[in-house]
Amino acid sequence: MNASLQGYAAAVLETLDTSSLEAASTDLTKVDETMQANRDLRAAMSDTSVTGVARRDVLVQVLTGKVGEPAARLSGFAALVSPAQDVPAAITFLAQRARDQVRDGDYAEPALSVLGARERVGGYAAAVFEGLELADLERIENELFTVARAIESNSDLRRAMTDRDLPVERRQHVIDALVGNQASAGSLSLLRYVVAGGRARDVVGTIDWLVNQAATARGWRVAKVSTAQPLGTEQADRLRASLKAVTGNPVELQITEDAGLLGGIRVEVGDLFVDASARGRLDQLREHLEAEHRTFQKND
Repeated sequence: MNASLQGYAAAVLETLDTSSLEAASTDLTKVDETMQANRDLRAAMSDTSVTGVARRDVLVQVLTGKVGEPAARLSGFAALVSPAQDVPAAITFLAQRARDQVRDGDYAEPALSVLGARERVGGYAAAVFEGLELADLERIENELFTVARAIESNSDLRRAMTDRDLPVERRQHVIDALVGNQASAGSLSLLRYVVAGGRARDVVGTIDWLVNQAATARGWRVAKVSTAQPLGTEQADRLRASLKAVTGNPVELQITEDAGLLGGIRVEVGDLFVDASARGRLDQLREHLEAEHRTFQKND
């Protein structure tokens, strides 16, 4: 099963009280049964020509008003991160995962490889990061970095945190004692899940990896926008909505005016770069003509 989905499910389900967890379990079972019985829905979710973002949006739209928010949120993430052909099985996994937690209370994550465990912790982080403001993400990034350095520099602390024979609950108590009330709730939950869902021998590496994940999440919430002309309020709102649809996150615009663009707009969000400026189109045309010229000379 998709490791990222395992972590995401853990993050969402652990926030629910008993009655909400039971309701989410019932809802997920209903989603699973519907997916198995509805050939059209199953075909749509298994269509390899459809992007994960589109699958998520369609499924959440279908489920909104029919099941509770936790079940819709979990199902949407399953559609987003799972290969198309695995989406029905991912929904089945979520339904069983919720039933197991209702029945047993505590849920022990299965062992994974180092990379698989990091991916699982990353799924948990994705749920924690959803909806956070930039300042919250920056705080989490700094707090995780500080804890990683504290564990790395203290041999007794490092020995306790990397001891696979020490029960998960004991190692989580060590984390609780280390951070006390000085860390945010998001950082504490992430650190505790590094213990529960990660690999003991990779605890510092996983926390450092989470630092990078937080930095990346911050980057995808800030759009650097260059325009030749000032953007009106309505234009800025449309741009925010479009970028949110692409990135899956609320986006803050950092707008600068650059008359050298001649017209249009240039947008950079994370590693996504879109140059729709007049200057950009002219540069692309020039590069194309130069390439054609070189090809002509070569063949002459």
